[in-house]
Amino acid sequence: MKELHFGVDYYPEHWERERWDRDALLMQEMGIQMVRMAEFSWHKLEPREGSYDFGWLDEAIALLGKYGIYTIVGTPTAAPPAWMINKHPEILPVDREGRVRGFGGRHHDCQSNPVYREYIRKLVTKMAQHYGENPYVIGWQPDNELGNSHQELCTCASCRSRFQDWLQKKYGTAEELNRAWGTSFWSQEYNDFSEVYAPRLTVTGENPSAMLDWKRFCSDLIVDFTREQAEIIRKYAKNQFITHNYMGFADKVDYYKLGELLDFVSHDQYPGGFYLPRTPHEENHVLAATLDVVRSYKNQPFWIMEQQSGITGWEIMGRAPEPGQLSAWAMQSIAHGADAVVFFRWRTCAMGTEQYWHGILPHSGNPGRRYRELQDFIQEVDPLMDYMHGSMPRPEVGIVFSFEQEYAFRIQPHHKDLSYTGQVQKYYRALYEKNIPVDFVSEEGDFKKYKILLAPLQYLMSPELEEKYMDYVRQGGHLLLTMRTGVKDRNNLCMTERELPGRLSEVAGIEVLDYDCLRNAEVEVLFHGRKFLANIWSDLMRLLPGAKVLAAYASEFYAGEPCITAHPYGDGICYYVGTEPGEALMEALMDEILSRAEVDSILPPVQGVECMFRENDRERFLFVINHSGQEKCYEAPQGYQMLKGLQAGCLGAYETQILKIEKS
Repeated sequence: MKELHFGVDYYPEHWERERWDRDALLMQEMGIQMVRMAEFSWHKLEPREGSYDFGWLDEAIALLGKYGIYTIVGTPTAAPPAWMINKHPEILPVDREGRVRGFGGRHHDCQSNPVYREYIRKLVTKMAQHYGENPYVIGWQPDNELGNSHQELCTCASCRSRFQDWLQKKYGTAEELNRAWGTSFWSQEYNDFSEVYAPRLTVTGENPSAMLDWKRFCSDLIVDFTREQAEIIRKYAKNQFITHNYMGFADKVDYYKLGELLDFVSHDQYPGGFYLPRTPHEENHVLAATLDVVRSYKNQPFWIMEQQSGITGWEIMGRAPEPGQLSAWAMQSIAHGADAVVFFRWRTCAMGTEQYWHGILPHSGNPGRRYRELQDFIQEVDPLMDYMHGSMPRPEVGIVFSFEQEYAFRIQPHHKDLSYTGQVQKYYRALYEKNIPVDFVSEEGDFKKYKILLAPLQYLMSPELEEKYMDYVRQGGHLLLTMRTGVKDRNNLCMTERELPGRLSEVAGIEVLDYDCLRNAEVEVLFHGRKFLANIWSDLMRLLPGAKVLAAYASEFYAGEPCITAHPYGDGICYYVGTEPGEALMEALMDEILSRAEVDSILPPVQGVECMFRENDRERFLFVINHSGQEKCYEAPQGYQMLKGLQAGCLGAYETQILKIEKS
């Protein structure tokens, strides 16, 4: 079977049966090759307990199959039906204030509840037995956007019991738990694991160590919830893939761990989300970073399971995508490693919460400009996808991304404007705007692949991670560490043996003796004779032998003291940044580090134009994407063959070009 590259999320249960043939024909004419279905249709599949009705889905799968369209089946465990909730109200989740969240939305479930788990096992077994050998079913998506709706849920009695078991398995004894959590503070000691609470809202303050373990537990619970479904599916569907639709940097579940259960990861990409604080034109670096981090979760090409295809909206709506913008967004996903793009959704729904989350077709079901734009895009790009299938970006710069660091900063952000993911994205942006490709890499990943490794806010530290960073620099790497490195151990307790950043002082060449949280303030920084601004934080440090000052503070009571340093160590260099650089300082600093490490841009930067590449052993594919509504010119490279586009070096509004070169 030919590789499948383009699809759409389809909800035939929302429309009369007489419409299905028309939909299938329009999909075929558009170039749609697959659909995802059923991920919210539990009641349609099991209208009463133990009474299963797969007939409607069988018919939809068979009909689409006649038109050459294959199906990805979603298990509908994100939407347990009313009959189940009425019979077993204990399935409903409980928030941190002790309130039961009710029926009427989605993810109204406790993922630890044993009754709910049993219902899931029965349904998923029936579905896997029924569709595991269906020739038109190619894969599965367990649940939907796991963790999306749960936030701080659930703290019910079932979750408390599971948490206690999780802690006992981890710590063995209550004495060890008390040591790890520092429970002698505020008389929080436990005599037995049965005394431990799920973290409900307190009168004041929270134990940071307990909260970190709670977040770890919640992540592991979701992984286990998925594992149960995946094991059933694999038993009966041996030749069908399993994936799940991620949400970029969302932190409820550790996506690295979840990815171990999947054949490949997928992602939902909404550049014009109504919930975003800024317009897509201001968010291009965040959109690109989101795609790059998704690629990192299994370090392989991924799928887009939901790609925006119209105006987004629930109670309020986002902007209408301009002509060409949907195609540019889809191409951005492909450029960063997507081997397939599934658009959300086929037809705009006439009912429910997502009445204004627009699809390829409007409410009327009649094809319009969105249909025609994406039809042209698919028919032009699909043949090229065969060339590029399986190829990957191969950047020389990596950024360390850790869910545990994210959890720790969520618990204690230090400064109202400091976030771990935000800091990571600021460093990413400085490279993105210079057309420097970036990988994200886990703390367990291969650092040695990269000439430059950026590791912002390495707040939680272990001896193993310290040694890994030191070894990377010894062997010639260029490592950047920042403020708030090595502050705590893995139990979220402050280090006390030596000055910050602990043992990493050896590689960084500095010791932090004090610090200043810059509340409602900025600090001036002198870098190569020019004054810049920085904010959020100031580390006050002293140099150790061999380290050099790259930048010094130029205001506050610590004016003249080191702010950014460089320290040769082994065959490499470690940079230490004691503040959050403003945009201009960040740009100048990245110029310095890139120059020293001899890392070059793909092409000279042009505002509003994104450059990215994918490559295999034979060929390199260069993507040039105009994210603006104006014509743009760029410096076309030599020796490339044009695969897509009108004129290399010249881009129309929202035009995308692909250039190919044979590798020597």
